[in-house]
Amino acid sequence: MDVLYGIPLIGLLFQLIAYLVQVLPLIAPIIVVLATPIALGAMCGFMNERSGVVNIGIEGMMLSAAFTGWVAAATMTALFPGQTPIAGFFGATPALVVGLLVAIATGMLVSVAHAWLSISVRADQIISGTIINIVAVGATGYLNILISGTAPPTAGSFRAWVPPKELMDLPYVGWLFDAFLNQGPIVLTMLVMAVVLQVLLFRSRWGLRTRAVGEHPKAAETVGVDVIRLRYRNVILGGIFAGLAGAWFTLEYGNSFQGGMTNGRGFIALAALIFGRWTPIGGLGAALLFTSSEAIGTAIRFQPPSGELAQLGDLLSGVPSQVFSALPYLVTIIVLAGVVGRSLPPAAVGKPYQRESVS
Repeated sequence: MDVLYGIPLIGLLFQLIAYLVQVLPLIAPIIVVLATPIALGAMCGFMNERSGVVNIGIEGMMLSAAFTGWVAAATMTALFPGQTPIAGFFGATPALVVGLLVAIATGMLVSVAHAWLSISVRADQIISGTIINIVAVGATGYLNILISGTAPPTAGSFRAWVPPKELMDLPYVGWLFDAFLNQGPIVLTMLVMAVVLQVLLFRSRWGLRTRAVGEHPKAAETVGVDVIRLRYRNVILGGIFAGLAGAWFTLEYGNSFQGGMTNGRGFIALAALIFGRWTPIGGLGAALLFTSSEAIGTAIRFQPPSGELAQLGDLLSGVPSQVFSALPYLVTIIVLAGVVGRSLPPAAVGKPYQRESVS
C-alpha cells in the first residue's frame, strides 16, 4: 500500500479511500442520525408531490413543529414535575409523549393550511410554501425570545434503543446493526416508514391512485377517484412526517429550541426527494449521501488521518472547519446540477385541479 500512497496526487486519492473505509463504522451512526430530518422531510414532500401538490414549505413545517413540541413538553414538565420514564419506551416521559403528539399535530395543521391554499383556493403553490416558511421563522423566533426569558424547564429527550450485543458483535456487519438500530424512536420510525411507503407506492391501491392523481388527475377522476379528497388526505398525512422531523430536533437529537434551528434541512429534503426520483427509499438514500459529507467532516476534525495516511492528514488539517460544515450544501448543489433534467417529476405536480362542471 505504501507504493500506492506514494504516487503523486493519485496517492492522496488512495489514502482518502482507505481513510473512509477505516472511519465508516465509526461515523455510520452519525450519518443515520443526521439524515433523519432530511429523510422525513423528503417523505413529506413525497406525499405532496406524488399527489400533484408542490410543497416548499417543509422547512417552515419542521420549524413550527420543533417549537410547539418543545413548548408542550416543557409546559407539561413544569405542570407535573418529577415524571418517571415509561418502562420499555425509549426513556419517554409523559411530557415527551405529549410534545411528540403536539409536534405531529402542528405539522398536520400547517399542512391543512397549505392544502386549502393549494387545492381549494388554487393559489400559487410556491407562494403558499414560501408564506409558511416566512411565518414560521418569524413567529417561532419571536415567541422563543418571549418564552426563553422565563427559563422553561427541559423535558429531556428520547433515549436510543440498544440492540442485542450479539448483533453488534457480528463480524463485518455488526456495525450496520449498530448504525441503524441503536437509535431513538423517531429515527427508527423514519427507517420503517421509508420501507412501508415504498411498498405502498407500488403495491397498493392507494399507491396506484396517488400516482394516477399526480400524473393525470382528469383520467383518474373518470375512473372514480376523488382527486380533491385524495390530494387533501395525502398533503395532511404528509404533515405527520414534517411534524416528526420537527420533534427530532427538540425531543430526540436535542432538548431545547433555537431560532432557525432547522438550518435549511427542509430545502435539502426537497433536493433529496428530487435526487431520489420521488420515492421514499430514494429520498432516504439521498439523505444518507448528503449527511455522510457532514459526518466525514466531523471525523476529520476529531480523528484526522495518521500513520500511513499522515500525508492526507497534513493536507486536510489545513482546510478550515467551515468548509466541512458547508459540505452537505455543496454536495446538494453538485448532485442537483447533475440530476435536474434527468429526474422527471409527476406530470401534474404544481397544477391546480378543477372539476369540470356538469351541465
